[in-house]
Amino acid sequence: MSADDIYPIPCAFCNISSAYPAETSPIPSSPDPEKVDPQCHLILSTPHVLAFLDIMPISPGHILLTTRNHYRKLSDLQPPTPTHTDWASQRTASTALETSRALGEYLPLLSRALCAVTGIEDWNVVQNNGERAAQVVPHIHFHLIPRYQEGRKETQRNGRTDYGMLKSWRMFGRGSREDLDDEEGEVLAGELREALKGEIEGRCGKVKL
Repeated sequence: MSADDIYPIPCAFCNISSAYPAETSPIPSSPDPEKVDPQCHLILSTPHVLAFLDIMPISPGHILLTTRNHYRKLSDLQPPTPTHTDWASQRTASTALETSRALGEYLPLLSRALCAVTGIEDWNVVQNNGERAAQVVPHIHFHLIPRYQEGRKETQRNGRTDYGMLKSWRMFGRGSREDLDDEEGEVLAGELREALKGEIEGRCGKVKL
């Protein structure tokens, strides 16, 4: 059985990339979550990377940071250096390099925005490569998973247990996962966009986006 037999086709993250093209600002302005099914609660949209809420979060605020172009694994992100006459390969290599830089640039900014919105002190950044490493969508993506402080009071939302407020020391991929509530997701994504905008403006010396 090949990887193509196991992985879903077409790629869900490529569908999101196509539905939400890059705008002038990296922070999308009131993105329509119903452009794709299931809904996408977009936080970041640049020429090279996107970020949005996981539709089956391990804890509230679980974010995915992914590449706009399709790469399966991190090892696919840096193609061999092209010859000076191979313009197509040069363009591909340049895009891969800029994508790598964008991932490194936005992971800390998203982390700070996540902490500001959720009030967490600890979080996981997880990236899987291949089916044996628990990669489900065959498109590079990083998980930013909030880990809530011990002793935080368990609450109820819409009659359901807020599992993110329970002990969160479980290993990645274990414990309860539930579908993201779209109304809650829309509110949370909006708060994260505002926090991320503040982080970007601070980095750029308060340049207005």
